[in-house]
Amino acid sequence: MAKTGTTTQGLRAAIERSGYYPALVAEAVEAAVGGEAVASYVVHQETTFDSNEVRRHVTVLVLTPSRFIVSHTDEQAADNSSPTPYATTSTESVKLDRISSVVVSRVVANPESYTPGTLPREVVLTIGWGAVSRIDLEPAACGDPNCDADHGYTGNSTADDLSLRVSDAGDGPDTVRQTLAFAQALSEATVAAR
Repeated sequence: MAKTGTTTQGLRAAIERSGYYPALVAEAVEAAVGGEAVASYVVHQETTFDSNEVRRHVTVLVLTPSRFIVSHTDEQAADNSSPTPYATTSTESVKLDRISSVVVSRVVANPESYTPGTLPREVVLTIGWGAVSRIDLEPAACGDPNCDADHGYTGNSTADDLSLRVSDAGDGPDTVRQTLAFAQALSEATVAAR
């Protein structure tokens, strides 16, 4: 369930409503936000199935007047490093002028009869700031099928910092709407920060 809003109290309430280790998540997010005002936020809880285990994950995105903050919290089952289940929480704070891209991908049903203002059935918000890149390489070749020379490699580099997917079917229309509102606020803030 994603929640969006514009106050620190609203952020805390959205984290508590998510029900996913709210004290742990709120403490990490509030420490990252510090004394800054909260301009916008999204709280998104996701459940995944891994073999015969159910895993939960929460992502909190926060926009302040000067920064974009992303927090991830994952739960882990007991393993060799811990005899009891545990959670890992991380936060990253990015200055708004470092954000290089805000990509919003919308999936709409029946595009031939699309009406402006209709919510997409799915939204993928991808935000890039240069922290993580993925390089896909493959051997280069020439057009000669009998050539056995080494032509080096060719490939692509892709920014892969954050991608958040929400859908009407899985998360509800409010979540889709809220994610779009956050994306717009972040896009506007990055323009103003330049």
